[in-house]
Amino acid sequence: MSDVLLGIDIGTYSSKGVICRVDGSLIAEARVDHGVSIPRPGYVEHDANGIWWSDVKLLALQLVAKMPKGDKIASVGISTIGPCLVPVDRHGNPLRPGILYGVDTRASKQIGDLEDRYGREALVELNGMRLTSQAIGPKILWLREEEFETYQRASLFVTATSYIIYRLTNRFVIDRHTASHFDPLFDIRRQDWDFRFGDGIVDRDRLPDLGWSDEVAGETTLDAADETGIPVGTPVTFGAVDALSEALSVGVIAPGDLMIMYGSTPFFIFVLDAPIATSELWLTCGAFEGQYALAAGLATSGSATTWFRDQFGRDLKEAEERSGPNRYAELAGEAGTSPAGARGLLMMPYLSGERTPIHDPDARGILAGITLSHTRADIYRALLEGTAFEMRHNLESMQRSGAAVKRAIVIGGGASNRLWLQLVLDIAGVSQTVPERVIGASLGDAFLAGLAAGMIHDRGALLREWVRYSGEVVPNPTFSSKYDSLYSLFRRPYEDTRSTVHELASFQVS
Repeated sequence: MSDVLLGIDIGTYSSKGVICRVDGSLIAEARVDHGVSIPRPGYVEHDANGIWWSDVKLLALQLVAKMPKGDKIASVGISTIGPCLVPVDRHGNPLRPGILYGVDTRASKQIGDLEDRYGREALVELNGMRLTSQAIGPKILWLREEEFETYQRASLFVTATSYIIYRLTNRFVIDRHTASHFDPLFDIRRQDWDFRFGDGIVDRDRLPDLGWSDEVAGETTLDAADETGIPVGTPVTFGAVDALSEALSVGVIAPGDLMIMYGSTPFFIFVLDAPIATSELWLTCGAFEGQYALAAGLATSGSATTWFRDQFGRDLKEAEERSGPNRYAELAGEAGTSPAGARGLLMMPYLSGERTPIHDPDARGILAGITLSHTRADIYRALLEGTAFEMRHNLESMQRSGAAVKRAIVIGGGASNRLWLQLVLDIAGVSQTVPERVIGASLGDAFLAGLAAGMIHDRGALLREWVRYSGEVVPNPTFSSKYDSLYSLFRRPYEDTRSTVHELASFQVS
C-alpha cells in the first residue's frame, strides 16, 4: 500500500484537484467548471454549498476513483479563491452567498468610513497595507449595515477555505496569509488578530482560529468521508489562498522569488523574510512561519478576454462548434497580425474596477485612439497590451517598495498564450522562468499536505523533486523602445477621465 497526497483548489470559474505521490509524481487530475453570480454591478458571489463544497465532493470522488488499487490518501491540502466572506450560523450553515475577494467592491463606503475614523496611516501601520476591496473587515461592516439580521444571526465570519475545512473536519480555522486580508482586524507584525480598530465590526469570538498553511487543522469526519470518499481520520491542512499555493507549485518559496500568475485575474506574489508596508500593494503573512508576501492583483484580464470573446467573437463560437479552431487561438492569431501598439490604440483594462496599485473600484475601461480603420484584431491586441501595461505598473510598484526580484516564475492558463506572455515580457521588461509542468494551485496544496502530515520532511524537496524548469523567456528588444513610449501615455486617460468614469459608474449601479 502506498500513501498519496490529495490537493484541491477552488477557483473563480473552475476547481481543480490532483492526487500525487510524495515525490510529486502525478497520479491523476480532475476539473469542475462553475460560474459566478453578479446580482448587481460590483457584487460578485459564490454559493458556499452549491459551488465550494459541491466541487470538493465531485473532485474528491473523481480522484479517489482514479487511484491505483491499494493506494491510500494520507493527507489533504485545500486552497480557494480568497479572501472571501461567508457568515455561518452556530450549526455551520451559510446564511447568504459568499462574497468574493477584491473583484467584489460593494464595501467602498465602509472603507472610506473606516479611513475617516482611524486615518489611513494608522491602518497601514497596523495591517501593512491600506484598506481596499480585498479587505474583509469593511465587508463585515457592510453586512452589519446592509443586512443586519444576517449579521446578527451569524455565529462566525469565515472565508472559503474555512468553510471547506469545516465541512471536512468540523472545525473552523483560517491560515494567516488569508487572515492578513481581514484588515483592519489583523496585526501584520505580531501575525495575530488585533481589534484596536474593530469597534463596530466584529468581536474575536466570531472569527476562526489561526494557523499556518503547512499545519494540520483537523481530520476528516465520518460524514465527510461518506460524501467525498476520503478516509475517516485523514489529516487536513489549514488551507491557503489559491495564488499562494499556485506560487508553491512552481517553486516560489524563497525570499526574492516572484510568481506572475496569468489567470482570470493576474496575480503576483513576492516572498519576503521581513515585512514591507505599502499603500499600493498588499502585505500578508506567507505560507510558513517567519515568511511574508508582497502581493498584487489586477481585477480582470483573463475575464476580459472571455468577455471580448463572447461579445465580439460570436462568429468564432459558431465555427468552433462545427469542430473549428479554438476561439481564443483564433483571436490570438488575429491579434498577432496587428503591430506592436495596435496601430495607435490604448485600452485601459479596468472592466471590473481595478485593484492594485490604483485601488479604484469605480475605474472603468477606456479605449483611446479608435478610428474607422481599426479592426477586431487591433482592439483585441490593445486589450492584451493594456493588461500588460497594468502588470508593468504593478511590478514598478513592487520595485518602489524595495522588493528586489531575484527570479520571476510564470504560471496560469494565460501563460500558454504565447502572444500575451511575450507582450508582458516586452512591455514589463522582466525575464521569466517557465516551469516544465503547470498544474496549478492543487499541486501546491498537495505539497503543503505532505509537509503538514510529516510525509515531506523539508521545504527544499519542492525544488529537489517537485519542480523542474524548461528555460527562460526574455523580452524582445526590438519593441522595448516603442512600448516604453506607449507606457508613458498609458496612465494619462485614467487620470484625465477619472471624475467622468466615476460619474458613469454611479449610473451603472441598479
